[in-house]
Amino acid sequence: MSYRASNLPADKHCFFGREGGASEGMYASLNTNLKSRDKRENILKNLAVIAGCFGLKYDNMYTMKQGVSAQVVYVEKAAHFEVFADGVVTDKPDILLCLKTADCAPVLLADYQNRVIGAAHAGWRGAYKGVVENVVNLMLQKGARLENIAAAIGPCIQPISFEVGDDMRAEVCSNSPDSEKLFAPGRNETHFQFDLSGFVEDRLRRLGVENVINSRIDTYPEANGYFSFRRNTHQGLIKASFDYPTQYSCIML
Repeated sequence: MSYRASNLPADKHCFFGREGGASEGMYASLNTNLKSRDKRENILKNLAVIAGCFGLKYDNMYTMKQGVSAQVVYVEKAAHFEVFADGVVTDKPDILLCLKTADCAPVLLADYQNRVIGAAHAGWRGAYKGVVENVVNLMLQKGARLENIAAAIGPCIQPISFEVGDDMRAEVCSNSPDSEKLFAPGRNETHFQFDLSGFVEDRLRRLGVENVINSRIDTYPEANGYFSFRRNTHQGLIKASFDYPTQYSCIML
């Protein structure tokens, strides 16, 4: 299942699900993780399918070596996995900005009036470190206006599926006391259910981005149609840290 946010042009962005590709088995079917043990030819077919949805080719895609950082880059041409970063901004046409996720929050942002777009890979660590703020600030440097920015938070793990420990809660709240409200009681006094997409949304709104849509789609339930690292882990399917399927979220001018 793919998701398109109503505050971004439907033909210019998409949060892709796991359906519609060539991969099989645990990777079925639109797997985008070239590090996985999925057949490379199938992944390349999947990437061509995704690019084709925008009338583009694989060569038009911009992809990063993602981690848990707040590093953001400005790009003027498409490239594949050349830079370690978790956020990207461009004001050039025919570049498809791509994020790879499997529970983390993909955030797509655009000021189409001033022709600047951005994308942020926001796991809790990256969001905590400021990747969303860094993308917005770089967009503003490149000519975007805060009042014109539309932001969409795509499918990611939701509170009911995301139990965390007290250590993580303490770390987040030490820097952001207002985030206390995003931690609901868990199975005992040392565990909490964390609202990742709410955390990202709060940070966007604090920046002054008012046009925010939060999909609130949970990637963990298999029936929702998305890949989930946590679900695959709980099912005993992941035998190596790099070997799991991912989906793409994409935006272009």
